[in-house]
This record gives sequence, structure tokens and C-alpha cells, in this order.
Amino acid sequence: MSPAVVASAAKQAEQLRLHGNRYFKKDRFGAAIDAYTEAIVLCPNVPIYWTNRALCHRKRKEACEVALKEKHFLDASQMESFVDENARSNLEQLEALGRVFNKAAEDDTPTDVPDYLCCKITLDIFRDPVITPSGFTYERAVILDHLQKVGRFDPITRESLYPSQLVPNLAIKEAVSAYLEKHGWAYKMD
Repeated sequence: MSPAVVASAAKQAEQLRLHGNRYFKKDRFGAAIDAYTEAIVLCPNVPIYWTNRALCHRKRKEACEVALKEKHFLDASQMESFVDENARSNLEQLEALGRVFNKAAEDDTPTDVPDYLCCKITLDIFRDPVITPSGFTYERAVILDHLQKVGRFDPITRESLYPSQLVPNLAIKEAVSAYLEKHGWAYKMD
């Protein structure tokens, strides 16, 4: 990407972070999470965006737990006859909320990215994959750099290769998008 595009994305991400901060101060954690997530999509290498979003999730969880406890105590004081039923319901809701957060934590736990989603040269997850006539997929910027600096040949097969022969690998690009939707932590790999 050109420096102007990167600078524009960074500026927009910073604006989104500021919006997220305002939402956070107003206890609008859902809106803050959305703003930080958009900032992460634009600039995944900035740790503060990840930290702020995690803090929002934590605050949201704490607020839910407090609300459930308050509801439990309110119900208990107003309706003694329904205490057992309400307590059971609230505990079930609290346990369900705990399971949801545990599941979310599992999805955000880093694991190895499958090899077919990584460039053979850089070993990083694809951003703009292209396929060569020999069938190997590379990151566009990396293979173009190789062709310019090292020579006009495929790094694996050593067959002649020209930039005009590179074709976008849309299947891999779609697979990377699907993987990143389920594994948000992979955005910050670089």
C-alpha cells in the first residue's frame, strides 16, 4: 500500500479510537467495541485498539454480572414466593453469560494459522494473494519484490515468471476472510 493510503487508514483508525473512547466514557460499551473493532480492521498492528476493545468486553461482562445480581436481590426482596425460581433463573443466566465469555475467549486464543493461508516466502497470513502458472500462491507485494530484485522466476519451481502472469487468488482470499472472522487475534500477526 502507498504511504498516503496507510496514513489515511491510520488517521481514520485514530478517529474511530477517539469515538470509542467517548462511547466508553458514556458506558456505551457495545458502540465502543464496534468503534475499536473498525479501528483494528484498519490498523491491526496498534495494540491500544486491542486493549481498549478487551477492556470494553470486561466492563460489559462486569455490568451484566452486577445487573443480574441487582435483579436477583430486587426480586428476592419484592417477591419471597418466587425467590427460588428467580435465583435459579438468574444463576442460569449468569452461567450462560460465563459460557459465552469463555467461548469468546477460546476464539481469541492464538493457535497456528493453517499453512494454506500463509505465504510460502514470508510465512505470514495472506492479505492480497496471487497465484502463479505453476499453481503456487504468494503475497502480491512479496512476489513482485522478488521478481524485481532477484529475478523473473518462480521462487519454488524456478520457472520463468512475469508480473503479468500473476492472477488474484480469490479462493484463498475468501478463505482468509472466513478464518479472520472466527479468529480475530490473527489480524495482529505481522
